[in-house]
Amino acid sequence: MDRRTLMTGMMASAGAALWTPPDAFALGLPKDKIKRVRYYKTPTDAAGRPNIHQPTFNQSTNVVTIETESGLIGIGEGGEPSSMQQLAGLIIGQDPFRIEHLWQRMYRSYFYPAGREKTHALGGLDLALWDLKGKALGVPVWQLLGGKARDYIETYATSYPTPKGGTIEDAARNCIAEGHRAYRLGPVAGREFDRFQAVQDSFKACELARKGGGKDGSWAIDFHGVWDQEDAINLARMIEPLRPYFVEDLVRGENIEIYKTIRPRLGVPIAVGEIYGAKWDTNMLIEQQLIDYARCTVPNVGGITEYMKICAIAETHYVGMIPHFTGPIGETALVHCLTATSVKALMEMTASGRQPWAYAPECYDFKNGKLWPNDRVGLGVTLDLSKLQMIGDWSEPYAPIPINHRPDGSYTNW
Repeated sequence: MDRRTLMTGMMASAGAALWTPPDAFALGLPKDKIKRVRYYKTPTDAAGRPNIHQPTFNQSTNVVTIETESGLIGIGEGGEPSSMQQLAGLIIGQDPFRIEHLWQRMYRSYFYPAGREKTHALGGLDLALWDLKGKALGVPVWQLLGGKARDYIETYATSYPTPKGGTIEDAARNCIAEGHRAYRLGPVAGREFDRFQAVQDSFKACELARKGGGKDGSWAIDFHGVWDQEDAINLARMIEPLRPYFVEDLVRGENIEIYKTIRPRLGVPIAVGEIYGAKWDTNMLIEQQLIDYARCTVPNVGGITEYMKICAIAETHYVGMIPHFTGPIGETALVHCLTATSVKALMEMTASGRQPWAYAPECYDFKNGKLWPNDRVGLGVTLDLSKLQMIGDWSEPYAPIPINHRPDGSYTNW
């Protein structure tokens, strides 16, 4: 070894001994702390219905913003006031750019594990943190998640309007002509549910949807869990030759173990998961390949941070992602998530969801039946706060229990 090589090695050793981790500013991010969390109720519609995407779904579209000491503001969606207040106290005063760390802190820092409602609120804050980080770096969130893995996201239409005097066949034909990949229908049944008649009527409707769509995978059906196991299996078998894109929620969703019984008896693609939360709700269904598509969505699962983990689990087991629709900010976040992963993907759009949102005039880009990523920074959402009612404003940190960490600084339970 010559003298130059020896000196270089000694200098490297000395440097290693003195090395300290770079601060956020050295990585292109400012040193910053979360200063304030504000929470807003979204407006009722013209009929005075509550602040949810549609009156059928008790899913919050409340808006949450996170403001930092440097003046950055991140925008998210979801949750309810008491959960949001509890979680806000855990992140005020913290580094906003340590998103995974804050996710663990919010999910695990109360005595009882986070249920689905609290996970929904956590998801709203997580969306805001990703939006904030994208703005700090001047890039869209999909760029932070790995860059584009696809140019656009295909969609299917829920509640697509049947033309006056027309049929399901006409609706399906119009839906495909608009650019959607598939038309979705629900079970055909009255309020007085005759299980046998409902099977026959729904099968006939499926035949019309397939005829109108004109190709394999041009239609899908949501059973909505209205049938018990045997009727659901019978109808699913009847429609196998019609080649649906997927059959959703064959039975009620409380007992996921039931798909161990159902799966071997069917030949249709199964989609499940719109009512589930974090990855522990769906991992068994995915890992045992009991479903073909996971319907979980944001903010329900806990935001972008958790959704991308579920995407990774799904990819490992060749399962696709078909997220349930949500509000405009959540829907926008899903575009970022699915842009950055190559798993099979299809997004749900409703007729109302394609209309402009008064309080979010700039959110997702929908055209020609598809959702398109754009280059706006962060999530690319613009808010009109004059259309929102503030229902929470928190600026004091609050930790209900001791916050423990391992020697390396990672979060651990108390």
